[in-house]
Amino acid sequence: MSNRFKPKYNIKKGDSVVVIAGDDKDSKKPRTVLEVIIEKGRVVVEGVNIITKHTKPSARNTKGGIVKKEAPIHISNIMLWDAKIGGPAKIKRSREEGKLVRISKKSGEVIK
Repeated sequence: MSNRFKPKYNIKKGDSVVVIAGDDKDSKKPRTVLEVIIEKGRVVVEGVNIITKHTKPSARNTKGGIVKKEAPIHISNIMLWDAKIGGPAKIKRSREEGKLVRISKKSGEVIK
C-alpha cells in the first residue's frame, strides 16, 4: 500500500472490540486490540485466531518447542464495543474543540 493514500481506521490499539465474522465470532464478548497493522488492514486481537508455531532452540529461546500466539485478522471482521449499549456499534468521526473524536452511532457517546 502506498504512503500517498494511507487508509484511516476507527480502531486503535487498546480498544474493546467484538469479532463479528470468522471462527472466533462472538458478538457478546468484548476483547482487546493488541496491535493494528495499517499497511495490511489487519489487527491482532487478544485470544482470537490462535496459531501454533514450531520454534527451534536459539539464543533467545533455549528450549524451542510449540508456541501458541495470536495471528492477525482482517479489520473488517471486528466492530468497536460500546459499553453503554453493551454491544457492537458503528462509529462516526467528528470534530469537537478542534480534535477529531470517535462517536458511537447507536448511543451518541464519545469513545475514548
